[in-house]
Amino acid sequence: MAIREGDVIVATAPYIPGYRVVKVIGIALGITVRSRGLGGRFLAGLRSLVGGEIQEFTELAEQARRQAIERMIKHAKELGANAVISFRLDSNEISEYMDEIIAYGTAVVVEPEQGSSRVVME
Repeated sequence: MAIREGDVIVATAPYIPGYRVVKVIGIALGITVRSRGLGGRFLAGLRSLVGGEIQEFTELAEQARRQAIERMIKHAKELGANAVISFRLDSNEISEYMDEIIAYGTAVVVEPEQGSSRVVME
């Protein structure tokens, strides 16, 4: 999977079809720590009694994921990269009420390959 976030390409693969890596810069990181608020924990507790998705936590997780990715992209740009390959997300529970979300990958500079049509990214 490859997506374009502004002027940075982010790919889960170690390559981007139609591009060649001309410089490997290093690791790009984006980290966020989120707390599950008291209100959210209370509502989640009530919802867990009847089962189903706990939307408050799903929305919190999505916001944290997006923020970690945005921070990784910002870090890659600061390093001088125009792409991140081998992109991954990880999460850790710091305490009963806090989660750490980490977005990371290899910051690189890529150029379009000669005679190759670029990959379409969404």
